[in-house]
Amino acid sequence: MAEAVGPYPDRHRVRLLNDARLAARAIDALRRGWPVTIRGERGAVGVLAIETADPQRLAEFDPGARANVLISAGRAATLKLANQRAAADPDAPVLVERAPWLDFAAATALADPALDLATPLKGPYRAIECDAPDAALAALRLARIAGVLPAFFAGEAPADADILAPAAIDAHEDATRLVVSARARLPVAVADDAEIVAFRTPESAGEHVALMIGRPDGRAPLVRLHSECLTGDVLGSLKCDCGPQLQAALAAMKGDGWGVLLYLRQEGRGIGLINKLRAYQLQDQGFDTVDANTRLGFAIDARDFRVAARMLDLIGQRRIRLMTNNPDKVAQLESAGIDVVERVPHKLPPNPHNARYLDTKRDRTGHQL
Repeated sequence: MAEAVGPYPDRHRVRLLNDARLAARAIDALRRGWPVTIRGERGAVGVLAIETADPQRLAEFDPGARANVLISAGRAATLKLANQRAAADPDAPVLVERAPWLDFAAATALADPALDLATPLKGPYRAIECDAPDAALAALRLARIAGVLPAFFAGEAPADADILAPAAIDAHEDATRLVVSARARLPVAVADDAEIVAFRTPESAGEHVALMIGRPDGRAPLVRLHSECLTGDVLGSLKCDCGPQLQAALAAMKGDGWGVLLYLRQEGRGIGLINKLRAYQLQDQGFDTVDANTRLGFAIDARDFRVAARMLDLIGQRRIRLMTNNPDKVAQLESAGIDVVERVPHKLPPNPHNARYLDTKRDRTGHQL
């Protein structure tokens, strides 16, 4: 197994693999509603994910009802917490002091902004100093990877819980650990000579894929980085432009004679399908896509395009023409060593359901539409 980790000296490979396995176990524990202990350089914290726990598990984790509530700065700002300092990073940790009335039901309402209109929140809340901020930040990162709300009961580290250092999350998300797992001929509607290549790391739950249209001909291929969108790609959602963008990209590659579609398992700008649907609920309440993500407690865009750079490297295509309106994709690829010789605009007409979504991408996230 160690040989598949990546280009590291032998003495580092086992540690990297072990760290990634610890992260995978912790992610699984969070999704199952089990407590996790996270140890950082400035202390340890035991956390129980609010979304996947229940009152009984909370009582077992915190019999004295003393555990505080850990949320992100983005969520704290929407609650107008007392003593909350302004934070540009919505992923930053905020510790909310446990009040006598802050039981499991109240914590659930505190965690999920989709419930704000339905559940009158008590208060006032008070933010207190976090003794282990690096461990708390690691917990928020784990929540995003696990696809759960970034909200926890945080207390003493239980002796029988998983133990995780923040470095283990870095190992889990290390794009250089990605390897080619399988490849095969795959006739598709636009090209009956296409080839599909699947990539994964030992612990990842999902696989990224590359679909190669045509054959290398000495030119830089036309490349599209397409983040997974179940609602748009499969169900034909009109709330976004993902489905039409995917089909238009494939058609453009066929017309050009040589191209590569990278299909990245980073649903909802990296926050996962369930949280994306929660963001949809907030959009129905009047928030745009940016505000919906930050109210949930996530970054505006949590995707990591270094994964795409690694995929291109593995298939031997380090010089590309990139179909995108997103300058961040170009910047991340170039910082990872990919030569983007041309940015090819990829603009499609809006519909009545996604016009505001497209305006937000242009006005608030810098997309060059």
